Amino acid sequence: LGAEVVKGDLNDEASVEAALKGAYGAFLVTNFWDSNSKKKEVYQGKLVADVAKRLGLKHMVFSSLPNVKRLTNGKLEVEHFDGKGEVEEYFWSIGVPMTSIHVPAYFENFLTIWKPVKASDGDYYTLALPMGDIPMHGMSVADIGAVVASILNSPAEFLGKPVHLGAEALTIQQYADVLSKILGKEVRDAKITLEAYEKLGFPHVKELANMFRFYQMNLDRDVSLTYQLNPKVKSFSQFVSENQGAFKKI
Repeated sequence: LGAEVVKGDLNDEASVEAALKGAYGAFLVTNFWDSNSKKKEVYQGKLVADVAKRLGLKHMVFSSLPNVKRLTNGKLEVEHFDGKGEVEEYFWSIGVPMTSIHVPAYFENFLTIWKPVKASDGDYYTLALPMGDIPMHGMSVADIGAVVASILNSPAEFLGKPVHLGAEALTIQQYADVLSKILGKEVRDAKITLEAYEKLGFPHVKELANMFRFYQMNLDRDVSLTYQLNPKVKSFSQFVSENQGAFKKI
């Protein structure tokens, strides 16, 4: 394919410099969950920003998220959002040519941490996501690469701008209805409250509860632009249809 694979370590400035040297641009994704550390994620992102600035990269695309703590004046803290938001702010502040993309909830989460759970009192499954009747935007992670490629191919249109991605927004009951229809198993919205969700006690439950509180603010997403950037973006129904085998293992 003509691609040169280069090893890089986001904790090692020399290796980041070697990876980016001679590049026109780059797509950066940092991963809070690797270390469960906002401090480490911010360090990695700022390191890449500094190297990109020094090397004179023409176009960075950064997978960001809102700085919830700043936007809510400290009322909510969502560390895996806030760190990315801090890094985005740093990129802008030092003048790196950049486009930020803000991704919604990943459809893939319904195969893992949000998978339907068999009800104890009947032959049906539930989705326990505390969104009430407020729609939650989603998208498949597999559709993001083509979006980034389109952005990098259109610098005049997207440099210096944030892009808020989303394939569609559904209520939890609508997500459940799609799963029921395609999988042939009854799936319901558990209608769990934020307070009950927080008492589930799994790791990072407070972090995720605050994320859902922020999602309930019904953040704007540019669905039409998302499809413009990648006309093959999948709806949740298409995603479930294409992954029936994985869902049936649940």
